[in-house]
Amino acid sequence: MAIKRVTIKDHSAEANLFARRSFIAMLLVCVMMILIISNLYYLQVSKFDDYQTRSNGNRIKVLPVAPNRGLIYDRNGILLAENRPVFSLELIPEEIDDLDSTLAELTTLLNIEEDEIADFKTNMQRVRRFKPVSLRNRLSNTDVALFSASQHKFPGVSIEARLARHYPFGSALTHALGYVARINKKDLQKLNEAGQEANYAATHDIGKLGIEKYHEELLHGEVGYQEVEINSKGRIIRTLNFQPPKPGKDLVLNLDVKMQLEIQSVLADTRGSVVALDAKTGGVLALYSNPSYDPNYFVHGISSKRYSKLLQSTDRPLINRATQGQYPPASTVKPHLALAGLEEGVIDSETRLFDNGRYQLKNVSHVWRDWIPWGHGWVDVKKSVEVSCDFFFYDLAYHLGIDRINESMTEFGFGDYTGIDIYEESDGNMPSRGWKKARYNEPWYIGDTISVGIGQSYWTATPLQLAKSINTLINKGRRIVPQVLRGQMINGETVLDPLKELQPIPVKNIENWNLVLSSMYGVIHEPHGTARAAFVDVAYSPAGKTGTAQVVSIAQDAKYDAEKLAEKHRDNAMYVGFAPFDDPQISVAVALENAGGGSSQAAPIARKVMDFYFKDKQLELVKTNPDDNPTHIQQ
Repeated sequence: MAIKRVTIKDHSAEANLFARRSFIAMLLVCVMMILIISNLYYLQVSKFDDYQTRSNGNRIKVLPVAPNRGLIYDRNGILLAENRPVFSLELIPEEIDDLDSTLAELTTLLNIEEDEIADFKTNMQRVRRFKPVSLRNRLSNTDVALFSASQHKFPGVSIEARLARHYPFGSALTHALGYVARINKKDLQKLNEAGQEANYAATHDIGKLGIEKYHEELLHGEVGYQEVEINSKGRIIRTLNFQPPKPGKDLVLNLDVKMQLEIQSVLADTRGSVVALDAKTGGVLALYSNPSYDPNYFVHGISSKRYSKLLQSTDRPLINRATQGQYPPASTVKPHLALAGLEEGVIDSETRLFDNGRYQLKNVSHVWRDWIPWGHGWVDVKKSVEVSCDFFFYDLAYHLGIDRINESMTEFGFGDYTGIDIYEESDGNMPSRGWKKARYNEPWYIGDTISVGIGQSYWTATPLQLAKSINTLINKGRRIVPQVLRGQMINGETVLDPLKELQPIPVKNIENWNLVLSSMYGVIHEPHGTARAAFVDVAYSPAGKTGTAQVVSIAQDAKYDAEKLAEKHRDNAMYVGFAPFDDPQISVAVALENAGGGSSQAAPIARKVMDFYFKDKQLELVKTNPDDNPTHIQQ
């Protein structure tokens, strides 16, 4: 049997080795402890303020709160734009066990369309699962009642209320009032450039047209904030602080909604527009373009089908004809041209011409015809306006020349923006030699000047420009800028905005202005006046000027026959006027597309507008200053 040898260990050496290893381990532990303590000191002491702020950032969120949009009233205090509560159906995906089954049941209950479900699923991908996503933005009262009765069957589904813009008068005010709609990328870019993006952090809509767009800064208000505590998943636990938003300003307009509705009714299916101004302040009493459309469709998102229908309509309802429609002013500008001739000394009150119906220059074969083939006989400046004698104004334009015509008419605002507080405006065209050269690379011919003498050729103007020019005429050169905004509603009172005026037109002889205005009075009150038939038995004293604008040229020897022309080639009917003559309160411009003669079509429309205005004024007087006899009020 082999004997096993046992190695005798050196206990002293082993003890020394263990001691050395223990020392090294202890040293490493101490170093690590020093590092940990140092790091704790760095985090807890040196960087305490920094990390406390970052910690609160994870715990506390500052959420923007949208302000209520300002309300809009007409001049009589009637609400034109309000904020109405709307109900939306919202789902929180995290709280719904079977989303597809829930959507199917809601579809059966509320007739949810496939497009709505598709939009919901798209929006759901953009937000966290614990946040609500809208399935239907506008619920009817029936929808609300149906869902409320079955709400217990739909955990995670609720009805939420918010405020949305509503226009109670619909299409009657669209082109003047405008509308709001969803903020898009283009809007965000503009807000960012203007440094206003933060003020719209919680706002869904922005002014897109008309007053809503022009006075967006006043109407929107200032955003508010609330500080909320959230948990690690981002859910709100409680509200720590709340800074309420400042609502937008309530605005009062010069518009009279009752007059707007009257004009809408009078125009019916006729394409055209009517502008009515306060003769003393330039306030826009009415601004209506026909046909129109309901702006409420745009507030909640118009369907592509409905928008395409508006866009493709041959009647062009999206165009504001009152400020963007460009028409030859025709004979409505003869008073302005007559004044230019008088002020320049080209004619005077005694100037007389014999109108045989055919105006012709020496050595020129072309003949310019009067609207009456046999002419008006002997006419002076007053009668030429009253009977709208083309012959007289052909000759006047020839002797004035395009340079003086352009200079004078530009002073009345033709060929330039009026300054109205609506962005959607055209400047029309007041032709000149330079303009034609730049536009057509052609020289200016004398025939061009003669056609300008009756408001034709290259001359175009908007109905608003015509109304403004009449205001300038009746105010003897005082140029007041038309304004839709009247003022702000503060504590139940209207604080008026100051009038905006341009440098007045220099008056050389006030009698020239009086002569022109009296000739416009004769247009209605003289037996031969072109608008006499439209104002028979009128209760006030109006003055005005008719116009019939050719849309297409007629051959020199041809006779105009509307029935043989396509409707779009028929004449436009025009009228401008004011009343009462001795103390003007209202001025009106009417432009009707392809409607025929100004005296037969446009003048009667203007009369109905003025009749309504003075009837309404009389009712106000009766209410505010009642007669001692109570039967007077009842009548």
